Amino acid sequence: MMKKTSALLALLLIPCLFLVTGCSDDDDDGDTTTSASAKANIVDTAIAAGNFNTLVTAVTEAGLAGALSGEGPLTVFAPTDDAFAKLPAGTLESLLADKAALASILKYHVVPGEFDGAHVLESASLPTLNGKGLFPTLNGETPRINNATIITTDIRASNGIIHAIDTVLIP
Repeated sequence: MMKKTSALLALLLIPCLFLVTGCSDDDDDGDTTTSASAKANIVDTAIAAGNFNTLVTAVTEAGLAGALSGEGPLTVFAPTDDAFAKLPAGTLESLLADKAALASILKYHVVPGEFDGAHVLESASLPTLNGKGLFPTLNGETPRINNATIITTDIRASNGIIHAIDTVLIP
């Protein structure tokens, strides 16, 4: 119970840390709206967050790290390490061995364009890079994408935005 509470607290504090570390703009380019985290691409931002290690490993194994580090903009519904841990035993290992299936599942988490949390919920559906749609809903006050709860929104990166989710989406 304490471990889950600590993990949840850490997840809720991640956006706050990005905001606090991004308050100063030391590069003197005149742009005071760009945070430090927005200078890192999606992959680097996910690595820095610390709770997307399994996702980063999967993206690397599937050969998609370059695409998620590219120009963008992209919106990524990023399963946390806890989301991957909820998969049935052996599923992750099977996917890591089947690069095509892994890439298809990972592309199902990526939407071309940049959609912040408010814009996600305004959309009836969002087309993914694997060609299938995601369907945002609001369950009471809880934002969801398909069968996943969106647990953290608007983690900014230089080439898009990340929304942390609690479930791996399977097309």
